[in-house]
Amino acid sequence: MKKRKMALVIATVILTNATLTARASSPICDLLPAGQLKLDRESEQVAETLSGNSTQVSGNSIGSGAETAQDVLNGSLGSGTVLLSEKTAKDYELAYERAKNANWGYTNLGIANVSDNLNIRAIGAEDGRLVGKLPKDAACEVLDMDETWAHISSGNVEGYVSRDYLLTGIPAKHRAEELATTMAKVTTDSLKVRAQANTDSEVITLVPRGEELEVSAVEGDWVKVFLDDDEVFVSAEYVEVSAELGTAVTMSELLYGQGISDVRVDICQYAKEFIGNPYVWGGTSLTKGADCSGFVMSVFQKYGVKLPRNSRAQAGCGTTIKVSEAKPGDLIFYAKGKTINHVAIYIGNGQVVHASSPKTGIKISNVSYRSPFKAVRVLYD
Repeated sequence: MKKRKMALVIATVILTNATLTARASSPICDLLPAGQLKLDRESEQVAETLSGNSTQVSGNSIGSGAETAQDVLNGSLGSGTVLLSEKTAKDYELAYERAKNANWGYTNLGIANVSDNLNIRAIGAEDGRLVGKLPKDAACEVLDMDETWAHISSGNVEGYVSRDYLLTGIPAKHRAEELATTMAKVTTDSLKVRAQANTDSEVITLVPRGEELEVSAVEGDWVKVFLDDDEVFVSAEYVEVSAELGTAVTMSELLYGQGISDVRVDICQYAKEFIGNPYVWGGTSLTKGADCSGFVMSVFQKYGVKLPRNSRAQAGCGTTIKVSEAKPGDLIFYAKGKTINHVAIYIGNGQVVHASSPKTGIKISNVSYRSPFKAVRVLYD
């Protein structure tokens, strides 16, 4: 019995110091049934230790921003108290999973602490070639650091950013807790988005495989999601729900092909300066807040193009073109049923920039993040 109790003490001490990472943050465990959690080889070792079959627990060490399994069991972060507990092996397995989920899949989390975008360079030098941008509040993996530069990886970008504008450790974790958005990733070829949580309800649009929709709530067999500034429903059977942080944008996503006029490039670059700024219904301010049509109207106003105030009226301007023919600077419209209710600016490479929702603000999306309804050209060059 003494050996068993000693093994339990050792295991608890190690659990207090061992932290592991996974894709989603700990709150997502409250959204998903416990039965969906899949334990890996290391969590099985935890269970064996607590049942007396082993005397060691293995774990992958990460930065100080992560939550430990003992923190989860105790219900508090940073507690240094080691307690003998009546928790079962299953309790420890679940705590282990939540500890893995504490850092959103990052071993050493970094958060861009800037007002717009943080430059990512090929080398740690001010004159280093730009390889991407880390938007405001976006996350990265910190691979290495010196006093001036941090070597990071984020999305499809790897490079160097100034340490002066990067949160790491506990400050990064606290900021991430404020920023993490629960997303539903589409796992079927064409997901039906419905107005209500039943199969008899109107199909508003179709969303392709791999797109992610911001989750408002999980309601049984249905997930309530935001479709721009509307709340709609998708079947829980065809999505994977997890918590996500924003990532870097590659330079190829910021550049355009040949044959695109300077004014089109300028308009798109200007529009992207406001990524991360707030969505405000009825707003037209690019800095303080705009809705979808207010954002488009204000961007084009700078270049002498006058557009009406709402998206339906904007859709009646210019020349209607095929979505497949859109060039950077053309307008893409989306509809609820056959009623236009959203507008975005096409920026090339199959992407649009738009004022999406109160939670996400101004952002870049794939042009097919929902079914495009119409494309319009208001620039003639």
